[in-house]
Amino acid sequence: MSGAVPSGPEQAGRKRARGAGGSRPRRARRTRTRDARAAAGFVLPFLALFCLCFLAPLGYALHQSLHRTERTGPLGLGREHETFAGLANYAHALADDRFLAGFGRVLLFGAVQIPLMIVLATALALLLESASARGVAFFRTAFFLPYGVPGVIASILWGFLYVPGISPLVKIADSLGWHLDFLSRGTVLWSLANIVTWQFTGYNMLVLIAQLKSVPGELYEAARIDGASAWQVARHIKIPLIRPALQLTGVFSIIGTLQLFAEPMVLRPLASSVDSGYTPNLHAYSEAFVGNNPQVAAAEAVLLALVACALSFGFLRLAGGHAGERR
Repeated sequence: MSGAVPSGPEQAGRKRARGAGGSRPRRARRTRTRDARAAAGFVLPFLALFCLCFLAPLGYALHQSLHRTERTGPLGLGREHETFAGLANYAHALADDRFLAGFGRVLLFGAVQIPLMIVLATALALLLESASARGVAFFRTAFFLPYGVPGVIASILWGFLYVPGISPLVKIADSLGWHLDFLSRGTVLWSLANIVTWQFTGYNMLVLIAQLKSVPGELYEAARIDGASAWQVARHIKIPLIRPALQLTGVFSIIGTLQLFAEPMVLRPLASSVDSGYTPNLHAYSEAFVGNNPQVAAAEAVLLALVACALSFGFLRLAGGHAGERR
């Protein structure tokens, strides 16, 4: 009957079911809380280091760029104190012809060197990924090895190959009747580009090879069954599928170009055309540690970061737009 009172065992079973149903949400909440704490435990060390090593220096540079140091007392020999300068340091930096010339120089450097380096890295990655010989591992390591050489050491090594009277390249060219001067005003920028290309082509090649390894082999088999040549496979399958890696290497190369410092700093004693404002980074270094004007150097660093962000995001937007049009 519908109005019958449930028996004792049946009533106890219903209570246990209700208790179990109520404990499931509590158990799920405890699980979610435990997972959130575990995730926070993994993320917090990274956030602490990110704030300490990136956000804090960036904030301090921005603070420095908006202030200037004033000295009191006769002849400015009294105590130092900081005063708010607004955008005066930025105006000073943008009015400096050497700083602007350095920007133009690295932009020209990047417009030539970055495409050349990425094309070389792509060609090496395609060749090594498609090869089946035993020496592939050796050549991959040999191409990547220059990346393990610090920029200062690489610049010193190439400096010996550039200096007349020491360089075997210059001696060979002289014996053939060619006059080479790798450190002249018109060629030293491309000598620097050669050092950077030698250093970072292998690194970019390894990034592209890693992307190529993730391409399913079934695509290659289907292309071979359809009669596609090796060039057609590379053009229509491999290169389109490694476009994200190409964009990544492009962004890294843009940022690295704007940070050009070690190579011109090392070659500066060897080449009279490399002055203290040859690149923006070199100019900021000279302002801070030679001219004793760290506030202007901070403003130049902030401007350099803004230009790097603008160029990087512009490149990604342009590359993404072209990819969308192709699709």
